[in-house]
Amino acid sequence: MPVISQRMHLVLLAAWTVLWFAVVEPHGGFSWHYLRTGGELLYQGPSSGGDGGLNLYAHHPELQMGPVSFLAAGLFNPFPGAVGQLLAAALMSLLGLVVLVLAGRSAAWHFLGTGTNHQRLRQRVLVAGLAFIPMWIEVAVRFGHLDDVLALFFTVLAVHSVTRGHPAATGVFLALAMDSKPTALAFLPLLLALPRHQWLRAGLWCAGLVALAWLPFFVDAPHSFAAAQFTIPNQPASALRWLGVSDPRTPSWDRPAQFALGLALGCVAVWRGRWAAVVLLGANARVLLDPSVYTYYTASVLLGTLLWDVIGQRRLVPWWSWIALITLYGSVFVVPDDSARGLIRLGFVAVSTAYVLFWPMGGRRDRARSRARPRPVMPPGQGSGAPRPAGGSAT
Repeated sequence: MPVISQRMHLVLLAAWTVLWFAVVEPHGGFSWHYLRTGGELLYQGPSSGGDGGLNLYAHHPELQMGPVSFLAAGLFNPFPGAVGQLLAAALMSLLGLVVLVLAGRSAAWHFLGTGTNHQRLRQRVLVAGLAFIPMWIEVAVRFGHLDDVLALFFTVLAVHSVTRGHPAATGVFLALAMDSKPTALAFLPLLLALPRHQWLRAGLWCAGLVALAWLPFFVDAPHSFAAAQFTIPNQPASALRWLGVSDPRTPSWDRPAQFALGLALGCVAVWRGRWAAVVLLGANARVLLDPSVYTYYTASVLLGTLLWDVIGQRRLVPWWSWIALITLYGSVFVVPDDSARGLIRLGFVAVSTAYVLFWPMGGRRDRARSRARPRPVMPPGQGSGAPRPAGGSAT
């Protein structure tokens, strides 16, 4: 692969993002009305006496987004509907590029002092990013799911904080991810990737901000718990069907099982020194057990493969990002049978989970590093001979 300058890969990824945005935006915003409605209702405040303010979830259990997402969506309320949607889609698309920058810088900090080739790291970010961007545009522009976008964005910020050894920031960003979309709970094992003595501090920050965002709704309007019982149809193409679950709608045990499986797999990953797989494993749990098969679900999987490809291993070619894109997104267009698509989804989850948890690491040096949790590192330029991280050249 030809040499990539320090910023050329970002220029290429930006152009790739603009291209996908231009193609998808005219037909985008499929679910934006949920965010706009939720934002309008939340900003009504408790004085409205209706179904807005803290009564939001009690009266609208179909709005499955977190309060942070509605607060952010409400910022677009002053604009006409179409204009607000366009501005939101553009901002969410831009966040996709920020995610790639953060992923590259996180990898640079993680590999600081290991002699990592910065050029190869930039190449991995570029190739994985080319697979990541189409799915990011899918969730951000085609569906307009600000909640998923914010949850994944804050999760990447938490990953970056882990590599920098900042417990408070890690807890804050994970809390904001869960406050944006509850499914981000599956990424909570990232807290355990910090050194053990930082767990309590990170956990307290996380728990405090989650309580601050959600408790007012449940205290003021106890019927808000109805939102947790909201169900969706069990689609014929879901992997859940291959597990023998034929219920027409979401089984009562399904959501708790998703969270439990994602948390368990993430804890195993951290225990095995493969914390970079936590996001992929949490996303896999959702793909495996969710009754629906919306294509925007794949964005969380592609974020997981991106983090694994650039942080979890050192292979030059980020195979898993492209395997995920082709398997989970490409099969939607080339495999007509619902049951076959469900089997493909199940197969991807099984193979990718087994790989990131149990496949031998590259070499003795990599295996030794994989067993160690990320630790705080000395900022560039401080200390004797401190090497400059690849963050400046890899992103």
